[in-house]
Amino acid sequence: MSRVLVLNATYEPLSVISIRRAVVLLLKEKAEIVEAAEAWLRSERAALPIPLVIRLVYYVRIPRRFSLPLSRRTVLARDHYACQYCGEQMSKASLTLDHVIPRSRGGETRWENVVAACGPCNRRKGDRTPEEAGMPLFRQPRRPRYLALTLIEESSTHQVWNKYMYF
Repeated sequence: MSRVLVLNATYEPLSVISIRRAVVLLLKEKAEIVEAAEAWLRSERAALPIPLVIRLVYYVRIPRRFSLPLSRRTVLARDHYACQYCGEQMSKASLTLDHVIPRSRGGETRWENVVAACGPCNRRKGDRTPEEAGMPLFRQPRRPRYLALTLIEESSTHQVWNKYMYF
């Protein structure tokens, strides 16, 4: 609970910062609290709820041309550390990456063709498409919309963040 999710003025996730940095932004009135814990930070003259999610008062422009790198870490984060065939949530170590259209059939390593899969599902699907294997995907793979996705590790996410992070 020592991290705070920062949202843009449009409620788009931007980054994850420390509580200390979040308090500075709040005291300078550059941000406002969206979600807070029940605990409080107290000083001699002020009391402030511990922020979990803050929103910047002014819009910060994000360059849309920025390319998010395709890596194991980013694919697992995009898929919420869950197998896209059976839906089971697993640890990073037990998940593999699977090409929806196998590379042997011309499938490329792109955001739209790579998903997280558990070992048994990946072996069962083998060198077939999901339709041929009779294993429909829970969600169609696509390029992540927000850069903040890569900044968050599953171990550090707070339950309150989910409604702002995943659409």
